Amino acid sequence: MTTEATPPSTAASPSARQVWTRTRGIALAFVVLLAAAVAIATIRSDARHGTLDPRSSDRQGSRAVAELLADRGVDTSVVTTLDEARAAADADTTLLVAAPDLLTPGQQRALRTATTGTAGRTVLVAPGSPSVERLAPGVTADPANSLDSTLSPDCALPAARRAGTAETGGMRYTTTHLDADECYPSDRLATLLRIPETGGDGTGDTVVIGAPDILFNDRLDEQGNASLALQLLGSRPHLVWYLPTLSDTAAADEDDQRGFFDLLPSGWLWGTLQLFIAAAVAALWRARRLGPLVPENLPVAIRASETVEGRARLYRKANARDRAATALRSTTRIRLAPLVGVPLIQAHTPEALLPALSAHLHRHGDGQTLHTLLFGPPPGDDAALVSLADQLDALEREVRRP
Repeated sequence: MTTEATPPSTAASPSARQVWTRTRGIALAFVVLLAAAVAIATIRSDARHGTLDPRSSDRQGSRAVAELLADRGVDTSVVTTLDEARAAADADTTLLVAAPDLLTPGQQRALRTATTGTAGRTVLVAPGSPSVERLAPGVTADPANSLDSTLSPDCALPAARRAGTAETGGMRYTTTHLDADECYPSDRLATLLRIPETGGDGTGDTVVIGAPDILFNDRLDEQGNASLALQLLGSRPHLVWYLPTLSDTAAADEDDQRGFFDLLPSGWLWGTLQLFIAAAVAALWRARRLGPLVPENLPVAIRASETVEGRARLYRKANARDRAATALRSTTRIRLAPLVGVPLIQAHTPEALLPALSAHLHRHGDGQTLHTLLFGPPPGDDAALVSLADQLDALEREVRRP
């Protein structure tokens, strides 16, 4: 058997059915996990409201302090929009803002305007900079947090002195208000501030807490947390618990409409850029085919029949009868061209090969048969492919016959 020269070919792409067969197990597992996650979230949705939520019994919820306040005659109501929070601000109300940093600058200014002069109390939980500067003008947040969580009051505020040590360590603040109560200092910077209202009847005030720990269910019984929380939130008969949400656009300026990337810290963006550059460099380093394919000798000798059988099995597995027929016809044309005096460069040109082949075989009137055999359409089934191979083999034997 002579050595076959086959043209370059590409691997057959898997069919949609084969792709589904290979991936249906992973897809089924993903669907099961997704259904389980939805079911668990639905079951627990009534009992889990989130961090600093007075309806939540979770470790970081605040239901315990709300129930203790209710025992002392203070009713607690939850609001989630700025309009509700502004409407609730009055002399008989303590307004607690659970996450001041979620408010846009326009919302912070609107809330400050609504609470000024009402003679009520506003409690800000761990506001950062510049949020605290808008909600409590004259107060500045220090960039470094307190290293200690449990601190001593060290101030004249009656509520702090009665509570004693408490877990207020977190954000630290400085203020320009000379009459402010600066309590629970860490390195001489206060973690709790009480700023009395300068206008009106002077009974209103703003309280800034550096950490939310004293309001958590699992921390309420530690140190003097419960005493401090009840005194700060129970000075008025009504407590409005404001849980800001990103979906609330009330009083938001056009400049406040921030997208997803605006909410990410700048460090994340730089880190993502560095990871992208590292991935690109790794891809260039690992790239193996930066140019045309270079043939190389096999490390071991393989019989031509084994190569043919291996390729045939790949074609059959992929149902690539068209590629198999193309390979058979192309190889036959390459072998027949020199036998009938046609240059190899014209071996795949019907106008050059077929007349020379007909003249060599002394055939008349069967040019269409030769054209269909050597350049025809792909076979429709495996039997037709086997028949095509037999016919091509018979044609080559006839041409080689002396």
